[in-house]
Amino acid sequence: MLRPYKRYADFRGRSTRTEYWLFVLFYLIVYVACLLVGTASGSENASVALASLFALGSLVPSLAVAVRRLHDTDRSGWNILWGFLPIVGTIVVLVFLCLPSTPGTNRFGPPDDPNFAPDATEI
Repeated sequence: MLRPYKRYADFRGRSTRTEYWLFVLFYLIVYVACLLVGTASGSENASVALASLFALGSLVPSLAVAVRRLHDTDRSGWNILWGFLPIVGTIVVLVFLCLPSTPGTNRFGPPDDPNFAPDATEI
C-alpha cells in the first residue's frame, strides 16, 4: 500500500493491479480518516484542510502509480489525460486501469518485481 510513496515520482516501469488498487484503498481510508479527525475536532474547516493537505501530498504518487499501471497494460502514460473528458474519459481510464497486466516484458520493461526495495539511488 505504501510502495507508491516509496517510488514517489517514478513514472518509469510498471505497477501491478494489486499495487494500484491497494494504493487507492489506502488513499481512500486515510482521506476519510482525515475528514473524521477534522470533524471530531469540531471544526469543519480543519477537516477540509487536513484532507486537502493529504490529497495534495498524494497527488504526485497517485499520478505516478496510475501511469505505471497504464505501462503495465502496455499503454502510454499519456492515456491518463482521457480522464479529463467528462464521463466517457473517466470510464475509459478506469477500464484501462482494470485490465490485466501484459505478460512478460513489454516496451516499458519487465513485469514489476513484488520484492521491490528502493536503494539510495532510486529514492
